[in-house]
Amino acid sequence: MKTTSINNKTLFLKKALHWANGFSHCAFFQSNGISYPYQGFEEILAVGVKRIFVPNEIDRFCSLSAFHQNKWLFGYLGYDLKNDTENLSSNNADTVQFPEISFFEPQHILFFKGNEVETWSEEDVLGQIERTELDLIQSKLTKPTASISQPEYLTIIEKLRQHIEEGDCYEINFCQEFHGEIETVNPTQLYLDLNQLSPSPFSCFQKHGDHYILSASPERFMKKDGNKIISQPIKGTRARGKSETEDEILKKDLRTDKKELAENMMIVDLVRNDLARSSKIGSVKVEEIFGIYSFQQVHQMISTITSEKREDMNAFEVIKNAFPMGSMTGAPKVKVMELIEHYENTKRGAFSGAAGYISPNGDFDFNVLIRSLFLNSSSKTYSFQAGSAITYDSVPQKEYEECMVKAKAIISLIQQGA
Repeated sequence: MKTTSINNKTLFLKKALHWANGFSHCAFFQSNGISYPYQGFEEILAVGVKRIFVPNEIDRFCSLSAFHQNKWLFGYLGYDLKNDTENLSSNNADTVQFPEISFFEPQHILFFKGNEVETWSEEDVLGQIERTELDLIQSKLTKPTASISQPEYLTIIEKLRQHIEEGDCYEINFCQEFHGEIETVNPTQLYLDLNQLSPSPFSCFQKHGDHYILSASPERFMKKDGNKIISQPIKGTRARGKSETEDEILKKDLRTDKKELAENMMIVDLVRNDLARSSKIGSVKVEEIFGIYSFQQVHQMISTITSEKREDMNAFEVIKNAFPMGSMTGAPKVKVMELIEHYENTKRGAFSGAAGYISPNGDFDFNVLIRSLFLNSSSKTYSFQAGSAITYDSVPQKEYEECMVKAKAIISLIQQGA
C-alpha cells in the first residue's frame, strides 16, 4: 500500500483509464464531487484479474457469495437475474449480448482521495500509468435506431394504462432501446466525454472482455455500510431550464406534480417492503421523501429509505431480496416484470441492473444502470435504453418526451463523433 500526491489529476485519470483498458477487465467509479445523501460512489479504479467469477446457473447470488472470500469484487448484476429471484424468463432480442452477471477480483486497486492516490499493487503501477500513451482514436458510432417507433410506443402506453385500469398493476416502468453499430471506438475517451456532458454521483466505466459499460447514473440501488442498508429510488424527472428562474419553476412543478408524487410514493412503499425482508423489525425508515436534486441534464425526485440489517442475513442475501430495483420495475413487482417482458421487444441485459463494488468486509455500493451506454467491441454494436414509470394518469406523449430527455446526453455523445 502506497500513497502518492498527483500534480495533474485530470491528465493522470485519463492516462490511468487508458492504461486500465489494456487489461481484460477494469472498473472505475466516481461521484464527480456531487453532494448526495450518504455520498455517491467512492473514487476507485480496479484493474486486471486475480479471479473471474464463474457463476452457478441455479442461484448466481449464492455462488457470488461463495466467490467473495472476503476480497474486493467489482462488476455488475444484469436485469435478467430476476429469473433467479422469481419464476420468470427472458426471451426478447439481445442487441449487445452482455453476460447476465460479471465480477472479478482485481490485481491492482487505486483509491483516490482528492489529489492523492493510494495504490494496492505488487507492481509499480504509477510508473506504468505515467508511461502510458494516450489513445487518439476518435469514436464513430452510427445514428441510433429506436427499437419501437413513436406511434408504437404511444399505443403500448395506452395498453399499459388499460392493465392498470383493470387492476393488473399500479405502476410499470416501460423502457425502449436505441441501438446502432460501432465504426471506430475509443471507450475510455467516450466515457470521459459522457462524464463531462453528464457528471453524476454514480458514474462508472467497466470493461469485461469485449463488453463495456459507460454509465452516467444519478441513482443508487443500494448501499450497505456496516449493518445499515440505504436505498434511494428515483421517480420524477424534469429537464433542466435555460435559466435559474426557469429551473426553479421546473423544480416546483416537479415537487407538486400529483402523478410524480404518486409514482414516487408507490416505489417508496415497494422499497420499504424489499428492505424489510433483510432488516430488523421496525428498523425500516423513510429518511427523506420527494427530495428534489439537480444534475447537469435533469432535475430528479429522490427518496431515501434506510434500515438495519438482520444478523442472519449476509450482504448477498440483502441484494437478492431487493433485486431488481422497484424504480425500474413497478408494483406489484412480479406481475409488472411479466408485462415488461411481454411489451418490451428487446432484452434489458445489463441495463436497469446494477454496477458496483463489494469490499472485503461485505459492505457494498451499487448504482442503477440507467443513463448508460453499452458497447460490444466484438460484434461492433452498441445499445442504450430509456424508460419512464407508467401510471393510470400517464399521458403517452409526455412519457415519450421524458424518455427522450433521459436519452439526451447519450444521443449528444454519439452525435459528437458523427
